[in-house]
Amino acid sequence: MEENNLEKVALITGGSRGIGKACALQLARDGFNIVVNFNSNQAAADETAAEIEALGVQAMTVKADTSNLNAVKDMFKQIQERFGRLDVLVNNAGVVQDAYLLMMSEESLEKGLDINIKGYFHCAQQAALKMMKNRAGKIINMSSVSSILALEGQAVYSATKGAVNSMTAVLAKELARYGIQVNAVAPGFVETEMIEAIPEEKKQEYLKNLPAKRFCKTEEIANMVSLLASDKCSYMTGQVLVLDGGLSL
Repeated sequence: MEENNLEKVALITGGSRGIGKACALQLARDGFNIVVNFNSNQAAADETAAEIEALGVQAMTVKADTSNLNAVKDMFKQIQERFGRLDVLVNNAGVVQDAYLLMMSEESLEKGLDINIKGYFHCAQQAALKMMKNRAGKIINMSSVSSILALEGQAVYSATKGAVNSMTAVLAKELARYGIQVNAVAPGFVETEMIEAIPEEKKQEYLKNLPAKRFCKTEEIANMVSLLASDKCSYMTGQVLVLDGGLSL
């Protein structure tokens, strides 16, 4: 636990499971008090919060649809009332709306754009307002290797993650003068519930194309987020760090 993190606060959107939960737990180990945002599964959020508090820091759960600006504003108001500050935002909440172009529904398109792009903008905007007062802060956006690698059926997802990469670069330039760093992590195939649901035959097909011959662990993504959130990474900004086991090479 880093001594200078004892009063610091990190918000992880979509933090109740998968990559978000791994990031929440790792930042808790680093000494941050944690805000776990969720949209539907209160039980999972409460379980994650209990695991965080067992690590000796404070945890808070907040239900909010990040695509809804008023809900996001209310979430940040609750964070301010509880902790009085925010030091790190991990923009992680997202959806995968896979569909081929000719089979894509308007509903699927709008949901992908709303959560994966608008949600990130909403949270970054509100976080920046808090961080500017302290002239310090870290915004870490969860991108994807799909932002640089064309995978059939992922036109919407790839487009939104490409937007996240561009957003990361622009916000890094805009916010650097206030001491705020903005970076992104772009995972490849990660061992989450989504991967577990894939038929074994399809998993083996994916593994054949992976130079690393294994899927990424959520803890490995969390380790990169931990580095970006730390003082050890105080000069990097506007970068997209790819963790894909060589998939995009």
